[in-house]
Amino acid sequence: MQATDLDSSVRRDLLSLDKGNAETVARHLVMAARLIEDEPELALEHARAARQRAGRIAVVRETAGVIAYHAGEWAEALSELRTARRMSGGAGLLAVMADCERGLGRPERAIELGRSDEAQRLTADEATELRIVVAGARMDLGQYDQAVVTLQTPELDPARVGPASARLFYAYAEALLAADRSDDALKWFLNAAAADVEGDTDAEERAEELAAEYDDDEFDEGEIVPGGLGRDSDETGPAPTPPDDDNH
Repeated sequence: MQATDLDSSVRRDLLSLDKGNAETVARHLVMAARLIEDEPELALEHARAARQRAGRIAVVRETAGVIAYHAGEWAEALSELRTARRMSGGAGLLAVMADCERGLGRPERAIELGRSDEAQRLTADEATELRIVVAGARMDLGQYDQAVVTLQTPELDPARVGPASARLFYAYAEALLAADRSDDALKWFLNAAAADVEGDTDAEERAEELAAEYDDDEFDEGEIVPGGLGRDSDETGPAPTPPDDDNH
């Protein structure tokens, strides 16, 4: 592990520190980044150590916030990200901040962030991520139809591929499913699976599970039982023919 493993733009931000301290802070940040996926708690220890040594540098506070978020420390993450935003200006990581509000049981505040002036200035993937979080907040409140509408943007194009599109399609499928629109949900889980070229989601498995449930439900409606009657039929006569697979 070397301090030079740190992104050059971040190293530049550390130039205001004395050389020895900058080296130590950089090493902590590198370790935090390496550990974030498998050992988020240990990553957070390194991020906190970097913050203690360089708390006046915005990128250090932002990194500490992101690591705290991955470790599930919502209040700490929100505090660090707010501080970083005050120090550097700009919108900051609004989607992460909004998700922290959800983690703290405050979905209404997440929705407020989605309506903020800073949110209106977001573009591309940043705007998409915030919409996904706001839709999740709507679902936290049981507002499933509103969650569906929140995600209906031009980016909801099944021809798109990549992680951001896969996440958007997946979130849209979840919202549709919560709104009792299973057929549409199945279609968008399939779209998410097609867009997920890096395998970041379980969209394909969700689509298979939903399709299997759909098939089971249709079969139950006309299941043949001894005596030649469908389970739900009150009439005598030939048993109804189960639907062909092509119609599922």
